[in-house]
Amino acid sequence: MGPVAATTGTYDVALNRRKALMGDSGPMALVQNFRVFGIACFACIGGLLYGYNQGVFSGVLTMNNFMDHMGDYDSKLAADQTRKGWLTSILELGAWVGTLLSGFLAEQYSRKISIIIATGVFIIGVVVQTTAVAAGHSSILGGRFITGMGVGSLSMIVPMYNAECAPPEVRGSLISLQQFAIEIGIMVSFWIDYGTNYIGGTGSTQSEASWLVPICLQLAPALALFCGMIFMPYSPRWLVHHDREAEARKVLATLRGLSQDHELVELEFLEIKAQSTFEKRTVADKFPHLQHPGAWNTFKLQFVAIGSLFKSMAMFRRVIVATVTMFFQQWTGINAILYYAPTIFQNLGLSGNTISLLATGVVGIVMLLATIPTLFYIDKLGRKPILTIGAIGMGTCHIIIAVIVAKDQSSWAKHTAAGWAAVAMVWLFVIHFGYSWGPCAWILVAEVWPMSNRPYGIALGASSNWMNNFIVGQVTPDMLSGITYGTYIIFGLFCFMGAAFIWFYVPETKRLTLEEMDILFGTDTTARADYERMEAVNRDIGLKGALGGEGGGAFSEKEKVSEDGKSD
Repeated sequence: MGPVAATTGTYDVALNRRKALMGDSGPMALVQNFRVFGIACFACIGGLLYGYNQGVFSGVLTMNNFMDHMGDYDSKLAADQTRKGWLTSILELGAWVGTLLSGFLAEQYSRKISIIIATGVFIIGVVVQTTAVAAGHSSILGGRFITGMGVGSLSMIVPMYNAECAPPEVRGSLISLQQFAIEIGIMVSFWIDYGTNYIGGTGSTQSEASWLVPICLQLAPALALFCGMIFMPYSPRWLVHHDREAEARKVLATLRGLSQDHELVELEFLEIKAQSTFEKRTVADKFPHLQHPGAWNTFKLQFVAIGSLFKSMAMFRRVIVATVTMFFQQWTGINAILYYAPTIFQNLGLSGNTISLLATGVVGIVMLLATIPTLFYIDKLGRKPILTIGAIGMGTCHIIIAVIVAKDQSSWAKHTAAGWAAVAMVWLFVIHFGYSWGPCAWILVAEVWPMSNRPYGIALGASSNWMNNFIVGQVTPDMLSGITYGTYIIFGLFCFMGAAFIWFYVPETKRLTLEEMDILFGTDTTARADYERMEAVNRDIGLKGALGGEGGGAFSEKEKVSEDGKSD
């Protein structure tokens, strides 16, 4: 599609024509596009692996047999908490590397092949971890870094693949499947940990299978994704972009369940070709020395393009919004909860590893349920109020937990009600994250860029996410053992700072066009140049002709932006 989504120009004419042929968006559109819906569900196994990995290790860390194998790297002694942090956070460091490489892989080798490659890397990492029975912490560190590289790539490429295979009418719904898959993976991992903790007993007789089973179970969905993706179609957009237009038209027709000469297939094919031509001309204009296809030019292009994001204040403000939003998302403390939930619950007075694992399982359930309303109402309520309210709610929960821990941490046995109150606050914290910063932060980061900068801008935001994820995972054990209740005060203050950042700095982006984004973030020629270039492309490839010459200019005088970021 063109860069001027939801405007009165060529895009709207194409969208209206498509609606007349297929009907409006909604549940029935998913039924009509059941084939692509099934493909998206299958590809989201990558999200399931991502979520499972986030959650499974929190329970494994507290299992007696695992601690026996890890020695100083998984000990309750304060001096060893930094090493314990490395066992967890090494995955995020690998994911950060995988994210940086994913753009190159997806563009050079296709989205489909890149998912297969990333899944293969993930499988190798899991296999390396299983050797920890003999090799100890070295296998866990190395294996989790390799697994992280696969997870980081999948977290970027799977949504891209789903978006490019989906028709516009159901694209938002299919991208949302990724978030559901992640949270399903988290929830399943928590309850698997709870069950396998009983293998061989929960004390000194506990079997090695108690932690090997949850680690090895990842191989089943990973192998299914690895093998199944071989039979999945290539992204039509990637095929067009690499001059395989006949194959792209055939794939489009198959995905839509229509003949290749159907008007709807022809219309969508021309839109994809328009976008591809637009991107090629953009590269030729901005980076003429990198316009020729090739692996080395593709690799260099992503870094040169990221550099261009810092050359104007209008683009730099977008960089601030994307990277700082992801900074605050991680410093809400969500992954401290996900990675160390059983440890946290034990610190809050829940006696026994089994009880703490049970409380951890509830975390996965409530977070999944809390996400559902946002998927339906995010475009009605807006990003800004949801993110602000969620941050204030999370910060309040942290402060309450800090007060309870400060008063009763030395006498939980006498204050069991206070312990359970703190646990309830952890659950409420997760609910606030589930409806706000979980889904909304990623949506915001994806929306603020002009089209020609969007892949690199999203990659920059994702890099901020994974790097801060790594830092939080690394420092949390030391914080919990060294400053105890101060941990929650720090995370709470970051939550309140995040609320202030969103409310006072970030404009509302719901229902705004590309040009309106350009006005919101400061006058810049990027979006207008994108639009003019796209209009020329639409004429050259015949898209305007296919629409009967319809489609006015996007910079209509009727479309202005008021100070609060809403259209008049």
